[in-house]
Amino acid sequence: MNTLITIVGPTAVGKTALSIELAKTFESVIISADSRQFYQHMDIGTAKPTKEELAAAKHYFIDSLKPDEEFSAAKFETAAEDLMNRLFPQHPTLIMVGGSTLYMDAIWNGFSPMPFIDPSVRETLNQEFRDQGLDALLKELAEVDPDVYGQIDKQNPARVIRALEVYRGTGTPISVFRQGRNQKKHAYRLIKIGLQDEREVLYNRIDQRVHQMIAEGLVEEAKDLLGKGYAEHLNALQAIGYRELFPYLKGEYDLDEAIRLIQRNSRRYAKRQLTYYRRFEDISWFQAGQNEEVLTWLKKELED
Repeated sequence: MNTLITIVGPTAVGKTALSIELAKTFESVIISADSRQFYQHMDIGTAKPTKEELAAAKHYFIDSLKPDEEFSAAKFETAAEDLMNRLFPQHPTLIMVGGSTLYMDAIWNGFSPMPFIDPSVRETLNQEFRDQGLDALLKELAEVDPDVYGQIDKQNPARVIRALEVYRGTGTPISVFRQGRNQKKHAYRLIKIGLQDEREVLYNRIDQRVHQMIAEGLVEEAKDLLGKGYAEHLNALQAIGYRELFPYLKGEYDLDEAIRLIQRNSRRYAKRQLTYYRRFEDISWFQAGQNEEVLTWLKKELED
């Protein structure tokens, strides 16, 4: 039976290295479920696989979008399922890896179809965000959809705006639509692997990676995106590592403060990722770096 191996876990835990090792072992390819890595010109800040890593295994979806192109978990579900249908005849075992919780959840569980919402609703919300800031939108979301408010990335305007867009456009909280989704019936075997590490070790790795990103040219990458004409309020550019640098580039604070904010927000994001994935009882968890243990366990699972 065809098998999809999915690898999840917090940022900087080592998912990329494991996915490449598994792709080599099973003579397979890698499907990215990291929404930020889909965007072109955003290499350093999204910790995109290096040229050497991309050459070591075929990757799909990376660099597939321009920063001003809209994408969603629902669109990813459709595109990824279509891609897997084409790939399985050549690769009976496929690898999917990523930290984007909603994107992986879309593959695991699917989404209920959302009703049509007049585009003017989003335009109004975007204008409110520019005029009043994110706190005003968060206050409304807490009142109309406390379930989503408790789970959402409160530093991601696009997610907040999307949740309010559904509520204002339908009168129904987005959490209701998500609860009403059907459990997917997969035409392939689904294996879920999670990577984790001690909090102090993981947080230290995150802090060091931010310094490495700065040394590799993250500031210049952020400047280049603006120089190409991409507005900082775009969904893609709200990614951690970019949104903290734009105020620095405008002189609102110094580089040390920007680095501190990137590190802090990255640590918070890692915590949210772990909290989200630990809800799923069918994830098999391994410590970071236990790639050989993962491989041994996988081979036994596939034999069974």
